[in-house]
Amino acid sequence: MSTLSYRLPQKRALVTELPGPKSTELGARRRAAVAAGVGSSVPVYAADADGGVIVDVDGNSLIDLGAGIAVTSVGASDPRVAQAVSEQAAHFTHTCFMVTPYESYVRVAEELAALTPGDHEKRTVLFNSGAEAVENAVKVARLATGRMAVVAFDHAYHGRTNLTMALTAKSMPYKTNFGPFAPEVYRMPMSYPFRDEAGLTGEQAARRAITQIEKQIGADGVAAIILEPIQGEGGFIVPAPGFLPTLVSWARANGIVFIADEVQTGFARTGSWFACEDEQIVPDIITMAKGIAGGLPLSAITGRAELLDAVHPGGLGGTYGGNPIACAAALATIETMRELDLPARARQIGETATTRLRALAAEVPAIGDVRGRGAMIAVELVKPGTALPDADLTKAIAAKALEQGVIVLTCGTYGNVIRLLPPLVIDDDLLDDALTVLEQAIRAATA
Repeated sequence: MSTLSYRLPQKRALVTELPGPKSTELGARRRAAVAAGVGSSVPVYAADADGGVIVDVDGNSLIDLGAGIAVTSVGASDPRVAQAVSEQAAHFTHTCFMVTPYESYVRVAEELAALTPGDHEKRTVLFNSGAEAVENAVKVARLATGRMAVVAFDHAYHGRTNLTMALTAKSMPYKTNFGPFAPEVYRMPMSYPFRDEAGLTGEQAARRAITQIEKQIGADGVAAIILEPIQGEGGFIVPAPGFLPTLVSWARANGIVFIADEVQTGFARTGSWFACEDEQIVPDIITMAKGIAGGLPLSAITGRAELLDAVHPGGLGGTYGGNPIACAAALATIETMRELDLPARARQIGETATTRLRALAAEVPAIGDVRGRGAMIAVELVKPGTALPDADLTKAIAAKALEQGVIVLTCGTYGNVIRLLPPLVIDDDLLDDALTVLEQAIRAATA
């Protein structure tokens, strides 16, 4: 990675307990003004952020191992992104691409055609959120195939809208009491090496799912299979080798659209531009968001031209989709990722973190698994000597890390996974400090 200069000192520094008095005051104001259904992982309020640090309103400098859930991969205030946003805002903030189009939307589509896997002819549509991208990918698949059924998987997370809640596996907090959900969604077993029966290969796990699809739906009734190449909210589950290629091969043989949901795994996060590349998977449609635009709301679907062009004019779009400021940010983000070779940096981060965490796992029986790819790393916590999930321990570790100024996120179907998603521009010293704090938190919580 090229040498970076940071606007803020890249150091962990605590000047108050957490939360500090100003964050505590904001928390009280929030409770009187913001709906209780909106949760936050930590009770501190941000005032500034740069590189791998977030500075809160009380002046505490915290190490950020969440990156806004894999969004601020280039940092939360990358100079190129900030300049691009400022310059675009000075010209126009919105015209609506469906009314008066503009070049930056076209340039983003061209970039995505070049970056996403496969050398086939592609088309792109831009939206605002990952859930919106997923909804539209399913729309395209259903129209193009004339079929209705959509196959999703155990542990999946695809969003919070009605259709994407149906696709999402975990009930609480995402689905409970929000139904009824969109029909014609079928859930199949995922490859989960830590929890699968011993010796089950990726190909065997895929065949298990395919057999259920053929029995429950029939291949000729399936419009699409949608799958995260590495599952995110479900626990950073990396399927066994062969699982994805077997599913893709079967889908292609049966005229089924394979949708890769790379909302969380995309844009250098896993050590490649997209996680599909690691097993040479070429999806028919790929959904993107999060890391695409340096923190501005933007998402996209890119797919085979014959699929996206099958939709009638006006069938895809949205008032804010591909907003010009977000497009400017996306172009700047991609330029920064190329210049700094952030896929390579993600691999370095992953090697550093997994080496240390696996060494710790050899000493701490409560660590059931350390897994991930690139800078998308998970620690699964269990009751020692078993595979029983330990969600309480997971929460305790995250809380102890925060006490010392390190923000880590939790996830997993069972709430028992610590996930690490640091900004890809985090420097080595800061990463080392964060891992030391996390190791100390795990030791303290399991003592």
